[in-house]
Amino acid sequence: MTTPPARSTDERVRDTIARLEQDVDAWVATADPGDGTPYLVPLSFLWDGQSLLVSTPTASPTGRNLADTGRTRVALGTTRDVVMLEGAVVALGTGDVSEELGNRFAARTGFDPRELTADYTYFRVTPRRVQAWREENELRGRELMRDGQWLGE
Repeated sequence: MTTPPARSTDERVRDTIARLEQDVDAWVATADPGDGTPYLVPLSFLWDGQSLLVSTPTASPTGRNLADTGRTRVALGTTRDVVMLEGAVVALGTGDVSEELGNRFAARTGFDPRELTADYTYFRVTPRRVQAWREENELRGRELMRDGQWLGE
């Protein structure tokens, strides 16, 4: 197997933004604030150019952890083309999401939490740190965002 050459920081930033714009699903990791029990779930998301919008049942472990800690780690892609995002989380009730944003979320993800009988919460995840790499040759320089600011260019 031939390893492709490492991408520049600018190329990785562009590829990462493209992935955020095109992908629909991600792995969302949280931890219980009391005992640290980890939770990892797949959630669909909408990227608005600055943050991810996800939704999950309010009473679920993930919903409680996101609301209680205000932090998450999100993974997109495969182990040979991964994006890892650490983000600050803000909980939004269904009434806090505009009709336009709720409609965009539903169209993008294929489900509409506003129509479900269970109590769902939206969560806005604003990236604070982003890393991306494909192969070992990209581990060096994998950090693409630090303190909410894209690196490069």
